[in-house]
Amino acid sequence: MSTRAIRRREFLTTSATALGALSLAPRTARALSANQVLRTAHIGVGGMGRADLRDVASHPQVEVAALCDVDAGRLATALQDYPQAESFADYRELLDQLGDKIDAVVVSTPDHTHAPAALRAMKAGKPVYCQKPLTHEVSEARRMREVAEEKGLVTQMGVQIHSAAPYRRAVKMIQSGAVGKVSEVHAWSNKNWGMDSSELPPVAPVPETLDWDLWLGVAQERSFVPGIYHPAQWRRMIDFGTGTLGDMGVHIFDTPYCALELTAPNWVKTTCRPPTGLGHPTKNLVEYEFPGTKFTTDTLTWKWYDGQYAPPADLEVPLPPESQLPGQGSLFIGQEGMLLLPHVAEAVLLPQENFADYQPPEAGGANHYHQWVDACLGNGESSMPFSLAGPLTEALLLGVVANRFPDTKLVWDAEAMKVTNLEEANALLSREYRQEFGGVPTT
Repeated sequence: MSTRAIRRREFLTTSATALGALSLAPRTARALSANQVLRTAHIGVGGMGRADLRDVASHPQVEVAALCDVDAGRLATALQDYPQAESFADYRELLDQLGDKIDAVVVSTPDHTHAPAALRAMKAGKPVYCQKPLTHEVSEARRMREVAEEKGLVTQMGVQIHSAAPYRRAVKMIQSGAVGKVSEVHAWSNKNWGMDSSELPPVAPVPETLDWDLWLGVAQERSFVPGIYHPAQWRRMIDFGTGTLGDMGVHIFDTPYCALELTAPNWVKTTCRPPTGLGHPTKNLVEYEFPGTKFTTDTLTWKWYDGQYAPPADLEVPLPPESQLPGQGSLFIGQEGMLLLPHVAEAVLLPQENFADYQPPEAGGANHYHQWVDACLGNGESSMPFSLAGPLTEALLLGVVANRFPDTKLVWDAEAMKVTNLEEANALLSREYRQEFGGVPTT
């Protein structure tokens, strides 16, 4: 198949109006054993997708069977390394045409395409590895979890450091009571995946290598603007990315959320500039209250800081002399001390003099990608299945919704899946998909 962008063909089935009624007939993935080969299909093979492709394919029992990207240049580059793979521009054509020729699917697209592509693959009975954040919409995260559980599929969200030894060790330290019950979590990233302008630069012709209509996917149509969408700036835009909170927050939320066994928040509130309708704010302070667990006090206060709010300047932390808070990380405040977890580094107990004799627990690391492949082959389990990634993503994305209503507390009813005190916020829990991409998603 040509590596140039393939125009979308008309599908025979036109009655599907929701993700729950996809045109693909359900298929059951072939039963695999530990000594077989896993045939993978990769949707999105540029940027992070290229890294995902490389690291999944590094497993000795993986055979790359299909590659898909809306950018013909990126697709051609990937095909140089995996010339045996079939190539597509449209993930729907890949899943429709290959069917039982693939065993599992990796989704590494911009955020707004995560759920549409992953749900279509799961509806076809395929295990899925999906990049973080799991979805773009709160409702999609709930649906991803439900479908994975209904079909009993092996799934993994791409937060690679979740499987790294320093993070596993930090979880053990918290759960063993090193700092006592935790009352507060502070998490931050000094990255800035936002845009405060209320106007876009001039439109321009679409690059010849890019199928712009397929890149937009389920999103509403608009003109191409260079330097704003493809290939990398989409994270700043509310229709396609989830800002710094979605990009880095999911990494930094992960360990506290999992270590404390948190569920859905009681409420969330964001301090940021007024919404522009275009980009995410360049700096956010997001506050949550979570119900208590066996590792926390009766309730847990959680604060997220990004952009110029990070690291938090007014947080009193007993750091060693001449030390400062890292640019990205999290802080657990417990009844008997603090645990500081810098991003991609070992945890530190504070004040250090109080923990001079503390012996950190043993914790081995694992390859996050290979862990998923092995689980698909019936060997072990994935560590970030959608049963865990879904609720984590829901909580995180509620903060993204809240930045459209600055300084307003959004009270959350997780069972009913609605904001109980501001009806306008409920309209932002999901989006209408363009009809040709499946209509309105079910929740």
